[in-house]
Amino acid sequence: MLLEVRDVAKTFDTADGPLRVLDGVSFDLEGGETLALTGESGSGKSTLLHLLAGLDTPDAGTIRIDGTDIAAAGDAERAALRRDAVGLVFQQFNLIPSLRVRDNLAFHARLAGREADPGPIAERLGLADFLGRWPEQLSGGQQQRVAIGRTLLARPRLVLADEPTGNLDEATGDAVLDLMVESADASGAGLLMVTHSERLAARMGRRLHLRAGALA
Repeated sequence: MLLEVRDVAKTFDTADGPLRVLDGVSFDLEGGETLALTGESGSGKSTLLHLLAGLDTPDAGTIRIDGTDIAAAGDAERAALRRDAVGLVFQQFNLIPSLRVRDNLAFHARLAGREADPGPIAERLGLADFLGRWPEQLSGGQQQRVAIGRTLLARPRLVLADEPTGNLDEATGDAVLDLMVESADASGAGLLMVTHSERLAARMGRRLHLRAGALA
């Protein structure tokens, strides 16, 4: 099993007292499987995604990626896992302003010690004419496509995506989602996508719905 989530809980301290954001969340994700995570704003989707990425730790429960319990791992081990096995596509693009598009696309792959030719994926994403540009010269939608291409080019075992097509028009978003699903299928990677779009969620192989921090 690629991803195993068991009884995960998370509480934040607020001015009004403790706020239980996740309460006993459990599910699995196999390699090559695509999963949509839906729910209203405030239901815990982004918090769960950050926990799965090892950017935060749960108060209770376990999260295993390829058998490694990232909830119990140290900071260095979680960072190595994100570098080598987990691809993140968040709503913040996090492109490196001092690198041109071609080098931003190849950055994560090279960081993990993998060869990376950004040309083919740039062509698929409609970025072939922008490889020599700086991030500041791109629109928000173009920057989002670079962020997605950077993740896919690194060939991670698990892709975690938070509204990856939110800055794209419908046709471009559909094309990008096609590429993400094809990449997961071809490489045997797992794809977990947070989305508010019923249309996009329906295109994923499976769907989970969060309500008030628990799976409904």
